Amino acid sequence: MALTAGIVGLPNVGKSTLFNAITKAGAEMANYPFATIDPNVGMVEVPDKRLARIDEVIPAKKIVPTTFEFTDIAGIVKGASKGEGLGNKFLENIRRVDAIVHVVRAFDDDNITHVTGKVAPLDDIETINLELGLADLESVNKRLAKVQRDAKSRDKDALAELAVLEKIQPVLENGGSVRSLEFDEDEQPIVKGLFLLTAKPILYVANIAEDDMADPEKSVYVQQITEYAAKEGAETIAVCAETEEEIAELDDADKADFLEAEGVEEPGLDRLIRASYHLLGLGTFFTAGGKETKAWTFQRGIKAPQAAGIIHSDFERGFIRAETVSFADLDQYGSMQKVKEAGRLRAEGKEYVVQDGDIIEFRFNV
Repeated sequence: MALTAGIVGLPNVGKSTLFNAITKAGAEMANYPFATIDPNVGMVEVPDKRLARIDEVIPAKKIVPTTFEFTDIAGIVKGASKGEGLGNKFLENIRRVDAIVHVVRAFDDDNITHVTGKVAPLDDIETINLELGLADLESVNKRLAKVQRDAKSRDKDALAELAVLEKIQPVLENGGSVRSLEFDEDEQPIVKGLFLLTAKPILYVANIAEDDMADPEKSVYVQQITEYAAKEGAETIAVCAETEEEIAELDDADKADFLEAEGVEEPGLDRLIRASYHLLGLGTFFTAGGKETKAWTFQRGIKAPQAAGIIHSDFERGFIRAETVSFADLDQYGSMQKVKEAGRLRAEGKEYVVQDGDIIEFRFNV
């Protein structure tokens, strides 16, 4: 899948540290604005405990997790929509990603410079959201001028787009986001074609102090970010980027000891990666046994033949059926034989909508 989540935020909030922890790619870090100019792109494995359980029931020689992309984008400053700082470059890089992971500083440290001179998460969020909204408003106003001319001739497509633009414009003028609006099936392709920044789904990441890892909710900063995110139906994940980078370098045994000492069950990165994956509207199906048990990424809502095509175009072209069992059933019954005896192995056809957790063997003939 070519989808990517873009990591954004003000300068020096921990974006590149978080990116390093996620991808172990060694993105440049520095304690000054604009250390990241060109976006860094890295592939990340999606943590999925289901793989190990599937391998217990249907052994394979190798286990292969699925992956997707994170992009680390330059820090934004006030006035970016007018070209301040690296504004134009920053905004163009955001247009290229499919979802936004907005990192917000939620820790105090006099040794790390804050671009505005104080730690104020809500101000930081508003700065970026305002700049994205202003950039969108400029795009909408320019597009409106053209579409209004075309609509005078009663062009059907122009009239449809005009209605969408007139629905979006007042929301942006009042400081809102396009993702706060609901669009029907006819409107959605039009919105997608506008490539608006505030239409992208968003996840807020509170970059906390190590002392807050065991109980992030006690942090006043995290509480503020969570309340803000909830108002627009977004999720908040709290991580300590600096500590997560250290954890990512440990082997499994040392990692388990470290997490136990910190009083947490799993790395915050695992939660962040899964949340970003779902934010992109992605799901996972599995092929199991033999040479490898493998996780495959798919866009939620696709049907069985299209899922087969993710593996190989011949699978889609010659699709016959998808022999399918859900992970929940495999986990419950503990063997494929018992799954079959319980009548839980299904033969799905061309109209079947693939579900997250499906374990599928595709039958095809070319």
